[in-house]
Amino acid sequence: MTASTTRRTTARSAKSRTAAVGAIAVAGTLLLTGCGDQTKDKDADSGSSSAKSAPLAAKLPQKIRDKGVVRVGSDIAYAPVEFKDKSGKAVGIDPDLAAALGKQLGVTFEFQNGTFDTLVTGLRSNRYDIAMSAMTDTKDRQEGVDSDTGKKVGEGIDFVDYFNAGVSIYTPKGKTQGIKTWDDLCGKKIVVQRGTVSHDLAKAQAKKCPAGKKLGIQAFDDDQQAQTRLRSGGADAGSSDFPVAAYAVKTAGGGKDFELVGDQVEAAPYGIAVSKEQTQLRDAIKAALDAVIKNGEYDKIIAKWGVEAGAVKTAVVNGGK
Repeated sequence: MTASTTRRTTARSAKSRTAAVGAIAVAGTLLLTGCGDQTKDKDADSGSSSAKSAPLAAKLPQKIRDKGVVRVGSDIAYAPVEFKDKSGKAVGIDPDLAAALGKQLGVTFEFQNGTFDTLVTGLRSNRYDIAMSAMTDTKDRQEGVDSDTGKKVGEGIDFVDYFNAGVSIYTPKGKTQGIKTWDDLCGKKIVVQRGTVSHDLAKAQAKKCPAGKKLGIQAFDDDQQAQTRLRSGGADAGSSDFPVAAYAVKTAGGGKDFELVGDQVEAAPYGIAVSKEQTQLRDAIKAALDAVIKNGEYDKIIAKWGVEAGAVKTAVVNGGK
């Protein structure tokens, strides 16, 4: 999610990036599903190679090699990036990519479900080894700065960037009310996921709206709750990262519930978040990502989910602005 410290950013800065990401074709055969409490997927979420045979296993910290597990904090309700299928299994871009990284590193990437705005706290408390949840890499997050107050609230985190995405607005289908830009939202109500870039953008826009045309913001724990509120008529528009918004438009109600309006904004990288103290783990993940990009697995995963326009050519550490 984009605009605060989360694109899913966890309280990201609302600094505008004017570049818009090109249109992404989203696979229409996928089904929106709800999220459960925790996912420990031994198949899609983990690498099958043993540490002995994995080419990059030696790059991992010994503690993680010994456990054979990388604990992944994720808000598993953000299709098509990560969500649960009908059987409760975590699927999507992030779980597939984690499985590919696991093959290189010889460990299992074990996804644990949590609300998006608690993932960074989970990293700091050592509940998770990494966070992988469509989280936008921003300077504020890197430096531990609260995007609302501008004050430092933590030591910050590092990112290994793996995808690019922008933020979109969507409305009930056939009820756009002339909404095309963020300025058009003044006097309206918008639904967003709490702590995301969309949430940050909404708060920034609310400050710009003139007297008498207040922007009402309704923030929810996950994007599906926001969509449900919009579908019920409780708001005029919603906002989320473009791949997620486009997926919802394509699939919700068989494509009859929502429509995209206007252009994407805030184009920025998604990053795998790692504690600044875990530089060896960060560098191991970067090496593994470069390996799967080079061997073609990355492109296959991105193509599988129909989001080729957001693909990166190389792994970058802290590329967010």
